[in-house]
Amino acid sequence: MAEILDIVDGNGMPTGQTVDRETAHLKGIPHRTSHVWLLRRKDGRVQVLLQKRADDKSAFPGCYDISSAGHIPAGVDFIPSALRELKEELGVTAAAEQLHYCGIRYIRYDDEFFGKEFHDRQVSKVFALWLDTDESGFELQKEEVDSVLWMDLDECIKDVRENTFKHCIVMEELMLLKDHIDGRLTII
Repeated sequence: MAEILDIVDGNGMPTGQTVDRETAHLKGIPHRTSHVWLLRRKDGRVQVLLQKRADDKSAFPGCYDISSAGHIPAGVDFIPSALRELKEELGVTAAAEQLHYCGIRYIRYDDEFFGKEFHDRQVSKVFALWLDTDESGFELQKEEVDSVLWMDLDECIKDVRENTFKHCIVMEELMLLKDHIDGRLTII
């Protein structure tokens, strides 16, 4: 069954029209996603939880990524979608008031996957969730997530900047997290 998404305007507001996910990515039609980064403090440092994408994912298989993220189904808003993705991908139950808004990202990405054009146009709200759970404490959705890894945020920023590991993490989004921790709000 096709995943149906709201088509959104330049501000991320639904236009009243919908599109299936495959067509949105084929034609570059703007739609919404929610991104949630899990954070914790360990030994006086902030750590971020990275999700390793399953090896059979169509986009970025086997790459380290955002803790939890997903497309927002038509008629659903950012926070309910973020909470659903957390539960599905990581087995984390959270309340809306536990999510800390970090900012908004406008994603424009063009590539080709498995011989098909891919034109991603996302309006993404980025959230942080403070949660001190060891890697073994997560219930992973094996179709989506191979494993998870806690990494010092500063080390993650450095390694993404220097591209020292296989990932699909965007530096601007890590800086949204850093700004959140430092008490600043950013729109990129």
